Amino acid sequence: MIFPCAPARSVTAMRIGILGTGHVGKAIAAGAAAAGHDVVFGSRTPDTRTDLGHPALPLADAAAGADLVVNALTSNASLPTLTALAAALDGKVLLDIGVDLTAELGLAHPNSSLGEKLQAALPATHVVKSLCTIDHEAMAQPLKTFATPTTIFLSGDDAAAKATVGAFLEDLGWAPEDQLDLGGITTARGQEHFALLFMAVGDALQNYTFNFQLVKPVA
Repeated sequence: MIFPCAPARSVTAMRIGILGTGHVGKAIAAGAAAAGHDVVFGSRTPDTRTDLGHPALPLADAAAGADLVVNALTSNASLPTLTALAAALDGKVLLDIGVDLTAELGLAHPNSSLGEKLQAALPATHVVKSLCTIDHEAMAQPLKTFATPTTIFLSGDDAAAKATVGAFLEDLGWAPEDQLDLGGITTARGQEHFALLFMAVGDALQNYTFNFQLVKPVA
């Protein structure tokens, strides 16, 4: 069903703790800051990251002080890194964007998903999977990239956490009607397994900045 519970566009700024300083983290930071949110990065070497445009803190500090934590870590780094941050993530909403791949660009969790494994490893954290089906270039303000609205997905077990993420997605430019709630965290495997189709389409187009729109049959 179409995501039913995203509130109106946020009127209160949140502190967004972005774990990871690569292209994905920077794209989310730019969109969050443009929407009026306070952004901090979490880094293993925060003292060396003065080039981000926002404060860089140790990973645990960035997570502990955030209203919403974003997992933008590199492939295969998420599970060990975030498990070690369990205390800092206790009670937090974690927006998980990661997809773990093998060296051959296959799925590292072919019968599960990173989102499910994170939720199992972090039972006191509310994991919501989203934004892993598009290139970082279009994660924020998608209507500046695409000529028409397209679809983004959410997976997670906690309705309130999905509402928080849905409101944040709206701040990034994803209207509630373009957000599709897939259900519980087990549906995160559908989003992550989409990586195989994403890479095949990108290779065929020789361009990875694209998205799909859900089209329903004529009534």
